[in-house]
Amino acid sequence: QVQLVESGGGVVQPGGILRLSCAASGTIFSLGDMGWFRQFPGKERELVATTSSSGSRHYADSVKGRFTISRDNAKYMVYLQMSSLRPEDTAVYYCNAKGLERWRSPFNGWGQGIQVTVTS
Repeated sequence: QVQLVESGGGVVQPGGILRLSCAASGTIFSLGDMGWFRQFPGKERELVATTSSSGSRHYADSVKGRFTISRDNAKYMVYLQMSSLRPEDTAVYYCNAKGLERWRSPFNGWGQGIQVTVTS
């Protein structure tokens, strides 16, 4: 099994900075796309940013220029640097990773979610 554990959330003032981290572990053979999603109360989960194994990146329009996704393939980590945070960024953020397990079966894993609250 593959586990994803997020860290780094919390409460920050508007205009502030937070860095989310996600560690993947378990029976991983290879990692493909990794990303961050968020969910507002009563809404469906939405994409924030993704990065491929080759390093290409994709961002939601709402976070372009403010958020940066990065990954460390050797450590099975993905990060989300969030700056110029706004109250509307308040949500539960989820880490996602796709890849192959040791017996070459594909997986699509999710972290447990971490709260980010932007408030003055």
